[in-house]
Amino acid sequence: MKISKSYNYIIIGSGLAGSQLAIAFAKNPYFNNKKIAIIDKSLKTENDKTWSFWEKEIGQWDNIIKKKWDQALIFTSNKQHTIALKPYKYKSIESLSFYNEFKKITSKKTNITFLNEQVTSTINNNTVLVNTINNCYEANHVFDSRIPEQFFLKQNKYPNIIQHFKGWVIETKTSTFNPNQFTMMDYRLKDGKQTAFTYVLPFTKNKALVEFTYFTEHIVDEATYDYFIKEYILDILKIENYKITETEKGNIPMTVFPFKDFSTKNITKIGTAGGWVKGSTGYSFKHTEKKVAKIIENLKANRNPSENLFQKKYKFYDKIFLTVLKDENHKGEWVFKQFYSKNSSEIMFKFLDEESSFFQDIKIMKSLFSFSFIKAFFKTLFV
Repeated sequence: MKISKSYNYIIIGSGLAGSQLAIAFAKNPYFNNKKIAIIDKSLKTENDKTWSFWEKEIGQWDNIIKKKWDQALIFTSNKQHTIALKPYKYKSIESLSFYNEFKKITSKKTNITFLNEQVTSTINNNTVLVNTINNCYEANHVFDSRIPEQFFLKQNKYPNIIQHFKGWVIETKTSTFNPNQFTMMDYRLKDGKQTAFTYVLPFTKNKALVEFTYFTEHIVDEATYDYFIKEYILDILKIENYKITETEKGNIPMTVFPFKDFSTKNITKIGTAGGWVKGSTGYSFKHTEKKVAKIIENLKANRNPSENLFQKKYKFYDKIFLTVLKDENHKGEWVFKQFYSKNSSEIMFKFLDEESSFFQDIKIMKSLFSFSFIKAFFKTLFV
């Protein structure tokens, strides 16, 4: 196929990683003379998910934040824990607001082009050829958010848990929710001995996202999520009259599969396909922001874009945690109770943001000390 056009950089996919990278290119004058294309078969016109994250003070996305909270609640089977998040805030962004921000910023740049096409293959030679159904494009470097086929073939060689969930946004006629607190994990409603919990984000006194989430090896049918969401609203929240205004669902791999090994000199895997999702939590928004910043730094220094994107110790920690959840999935409630009740919010978030010191790591490990983690440690060390 004849080459339709050449670019300095092509981004395949305009999800979270592709959009953040495109925004970073658009905001940095260094790339004004670079020709950049984003290729995606989707125009991103629907609100299909909610991204949540924690950060200190003002962040670069505050203009599109839907809601932020200062306190989190953790409910175990018999106890409530209230966590003061200061100096952090927990923030949520609707995906459509983020997609619209991406379009607004990149559409102002004449050097950035959005191509509404489906990528079928890439050919990596001295440059990269990106084939779509109807065209062929050339780039010096490609940032690819497509998950490699090898993941689906070989994922079971690694401790692998799926974070899968469904959520309802509900509205009530009476004041029902406390919009100053969100529920990070509520284990009072269970599906057998699996690690499953309810997550609640109150946007106003009358509106909240109620989500039932599993950290398990296998997904469930959609009716199962609906059953537990309905039970939680009726039995835990004591709400009988409400209407569902939106729904969302997701399926996030929590894994230490070596996605980074699929990056090459001319192709950098990004997002989930690059291993950017935190293996032990499934959170990705701030990790994406930091990795995008590192890519920009690398490109400006004429280094390989994927250089130093990861710290080995955190992959090791994630592997231990996932091994515990895989081998003893019923221990999830105990693990998270220990983690959130025995550590300050600052140490917890530094650890989860992969910014903790050695002594903070030790404190986290001490809070989780158990025979399950000792077994997982040695299993991880020698396998």
